[in-house]
This record gives sequence, structure tokens and C-alpha cells, in this order.
Amino acid sequence: MKQPICNWTCCLSVCLCCWFGGLSAAFATRNSRPNIVLLMADDLGVGDLCCYGNNTVSTPNIDRLANEGVRLTQHLSAASICTPSRAAFLTGRYPIRSGMASRFNLNRELTWLGGSGGLPTNETTFAKLLQHRGYRTGLIGKWHQGLSCASRDDHCYHPLNHGFDYFYGLPFGLISDCQTSKTPELHRWLRIKLWISTVVLSLVPLLLLIPKFARWFAVPWKVIVTFALLAFLFFISWYSSYGFTRRWNCILMRNHEIIQQPMQEERVASLLLKEALAFIDRYKRSPFLLFVSFLHVHTPLITKEKFGGHSKYGLYGDNVEEMDWMVGKILETLDQERLANHTLVYFTSDNGGRLEVQEGKVKLGGFNGIYKGGKGMGGWEGGIRVPGIFRWPTVLEAGKVIDEPTSLMDIYPTLSYVGGGTWPQDRVIDGRNLMPLLEGRASHSEHEFLFHYCGVYLHTARWHQKDCATVWKVHYVTPKFSPDGADACYGSGICSCSGDVTYHDPPLLFDISRDPSEARPLNPDNEALFDSVVKKIEAAIKEHRRTLTPVPQQFSVFNTIWKPWLQPCCGTFPFCGCDKEDDILSTAW
Repeated sequence: MKQPICNWTCCLSVCLCCWFGGLSAAFATRNSRPNIVLLMADDLGVGDLCCYGNNTVSTPNIDRLANEGVRLTQHLSAASICTPSRAAFLTGRYPIRSGMASRFNLNRELTWLGGSGGLPTNETTFAKLLQHRGYRTGLIGKWHQGLSCASRDDHCYHPLNHGFDYFYGLPFGLISDCQTSKTPELHRWLRIKLWISTVVLSLVPLLLLIPKFARWFAVPWKVIVTFALLAFLFFISWYSSYGFTRRWNCILMRNHEIIQQPMQEERVASLLLKEALAFIDRYKRSPFLLFVSFLHVHTPLITKEKFGGHSKYGLYGDNVEEMDWMVGKILETLDQERLANHTLVYFTSDNGGRLEVQEGKVKLGGFNGIYKGGKGMGGWEGGIRVPGIFRWPTVLEAGKVIDEPTSLMDIYPTLSYVGGGTWPQDRVIDGRNLMPLLEGRASHSEHEFLFHYCGVYLHTARWHQKDCATVWKVHYVTPKFSPDGADACYGSGICSCSGDVTYHDPPLLFDISRDPSEARPLNPDNEALFDSVVKKIEAAIKEHRRTLTPVPQQFSVFNTIWKPWLQPCCGTFPFCGCDKEDDILSTAW
């Protein structure tokens, strides 16, 4: 009689152990600190991915992330251009709070590695928060948040001073100047004016020689030489920087060491991928944060031959597909190392696709879907609405779609939450923890208001009504497109934040929830709530401005000019140049 009781007891014990063991495993998956992989594209349009409606470009790996995770359809960058957007992403704060917003149209992002501006050292990035929680942190790819403050090697703004244990990549970023065969991108129109001015100044001493040799009147040699010297000094003053943009800005670094100067642009993508995979392998047994900041899909769209001609969208589409393949390699490594279920993966872009960039009649920029505008266009939706995909198996529901306003700034408090960290209490954090929304514990975004700056100028504000799904958007300033009737600023190459803009009084009002393409502006005649909505948003702007405090401006004229004594140099300045990277390609290629 005792034997059956014993068997039943054993069976019950086994069942309870299995049940509680499974429950414990589920809690362990959610409550333990996950690995974190952040994937950020450069200038990718929200309409460039299949999972966001594109049918001309193949992106199976990014689509897989969306199918296995949560896709955000109203994910917004804090700025429509690179440097300020990334500053906000790293700190969870509007870039104007850290001085990473510009008053000038010419330098809206950092333009020289030899400049003295950058992400202030008193800003706390999510990498630093997680580093303090025992995470091994790495950045592979583009930084573009400054390098040095007072001397060539102080590296005060370097990623390793902002919470990253390891850095391999470009302290600046990829621009067309990095490829000698491409048309220069950095301050192109200014350079043309400088060349013209140089030619005009050079003609002065030559013209003064005519009356002297024709003996019309005497011109002292001292005057001629002085004008010639002035022309020469003027030429040297600007050509010493702009004439060597590739050598000064296109640099590859490992931690504090320059590996290639100038970098070998054809090899850099394979090197970055190799380093990303090696980082995962190196720290797979401890919680890690890996931020892969792609050079894709910024011009000059350097693409491996094997991807050439793949897409229906030309070279740009080929570049998107190459990036997708790289994403696939990273996901494949996570699967092989059995890390996928314990890794939070996030994919996004720093801002919308750039519309103005083209070669002849061929467009080389991104596709922003139904949304108006693009990169650099203040508050127009096409410049700030970006992909947002989260995957965390066993924690986040696969295939879920969320149409709530969210921000790149939200990554900061979200990572702090999942990594068990706490963010500084002595400053305003504008981001919101997304986990309740992602997990389904909340149905609405915590953002009631979002403010869209162009440099230091507030162009647009968004109000998400708490009691309904309506999202109102007010434009106080919009850029002037050129030529007339165009959809971008083709004349200048990028739109202005001030000066060549249109001020709206009363402001333009759109209901983004019904008119996401911002095609039908509302007015008091066709919207009864016009006045009350505008007043509500204006009150929120006043309250927001009360929270701003004066900070040093990182984009001041002095900070943004090229300084020879700050220029990173492999060798003896100005004879900078090296290639310390082993001449082998990743086996993945």
C-alpha cells in the first residue's frame, strides 16, 4: 500500500519542481539583465524597409526582427540631423540641453575632427549607466560626437570617456569626401565661393603688373608683393583644412589609437562587422552592451561588388541590402552562441532619409514613405520619423505593432530599466521607459508632448491627447524648399533652420493621427478645436522652456573651426598617415 503513495508523491514532486522551475526560468529571463545589441543606420528612411512598406528593396533580416519582436510606427528622432540626434539618443535629453544644437545653418553637426566641440563630459550616456552595472560596453562604427578639447591627444569626448570599454570605428563618420572619386560633400558651396575668392585675390597682383610693365604709372613692388602674399595666405588659411578633408576626417581608430589615416573606405564595412562579431564572442559569458553604428546608408554608399545591382532601387538600395546582410550576420552569431533569447535587440536610424543627395538625375538618398520632408528639415515628419524595432524573445510579443509616439531619447531610460541602473537625478531626462508599452502593461505612450528642434530653434511641437488616440502637430517654422514647388532644398543641398524659412502665425496645425503625410493643414474654419489645441501646445512650450538652462554651446564658431593643434595625427603633423590594420578580410565576406 505504501508503494503507490510513494510513487504519487514522487510524481507530484517532479511536477511541482518542473512547474516552479519553468516559472523561475520565465522570471529569470525577464528579471535578469539581458545582453543588449543596438543597431543604428545612418540616414535610413522609414520607407526603406520591407516591414515598413517598401517593395523595391529586400531586407529579410531586419524584417525578421520585426516579425519576432515589436515594431514602432511613430518612432521619432530628437533632431533631423546626425550629431544632435545621436547626442539625444545617448543621453535621453533634447540636444539643446547639452549644447549639442547649433545656431548656425552652416555647421548644424560637427564638421571637423580637429574642432573643439563635442558631447560634454558631464553628460551621462546609457553606456556609462550600464558600465556601472557591470556591463561590458562596446561601440563599433560611427561616433560623430567630437574627439578632443584642448590638445591633440586629450580625447575628452572620446567614446571611452563616455562609458564604452571598447571602441573600433570612425570618430567622425562617412562622407563623400572620404572617397577621392566623389564630389566633395563638406561645405561644398562654401568651398566654391572660397575658390572664386582666391582666384579674384590672385588676379589683383597680376593686374597690378600690367600698368607697371606698360609704364602707364608706377606701382611699387612692395604693393604687388603684399597683395600676392595676402592672396597666398588666404588660400592657405582655408585649403589647409578643406584641401585635406579625407586625411583629416576619414580616420579609423581602435580605442585611442589611429589604425588607418586616411581609412581604406572599401574595407571598412568588413572590418566593422568582424569587430562586432568578435565583441559578441569575447563577452558572451557576461552581460554586454554592443552599439553597432553603421556607416550605411550615408553617401558615398560604398557597397561590396557582390551586392551591386541587387535591388530595384539602384546603388542606394544595394547599400541598404548590404546593411541588412550585416544585420543578419549579427543575428546569426547570437543564434549560434545561444544568446538570442537573452538579448534585447533594437534597430533604428539616426534621422530620416536625405532627399537632396543625387548624382546627375539619379537619387542617392532614402525614401521616407508617405511622410513629408527628410533629413535636416526641422519638424517635417519625413526627417524625424524613423524605424523602431525591439526584439526580446520570451519577454516581448512577436509581431506586435505600436502606433504611439515614441522617441530615440526613450532608449536611455529603457536600457537603464532593463539593465538595473538608475539615471542621474540632477538633470531633466526627456526620454520615457518603453518597457510597459512594449510588454503590453501600458496602452499609451507616456509622452504627452514632444518638441522638434532645428538647431536651437523650436520649429514644431506634438501633442498626444491622453484621453484619445489623436496626435496634434503644430508648425511654427518650416523650411523654404527650392526650387519652387520642389519637395526639398535642392538649391542649397540642405534646408536652413533660420533665415531662409517661413514663419507661420497662426501656426500650421495637422492631425497626424488622420493625416500622417501632413497634406491637409487645419484652420479655425475646418477644425473647431483649432484655437484650444494651439493654446494647449503653447502652454506646454512655455513650461518646457522653463526647464532649459544655459550651457556652453558646442557648435559655436570657435568650436567648429578646424584647429591644427587638435587634429588627430598618425605620425608627425602635418605628415599624417598610416595603415596598421592587418591586410586580411573577414571570412564572413
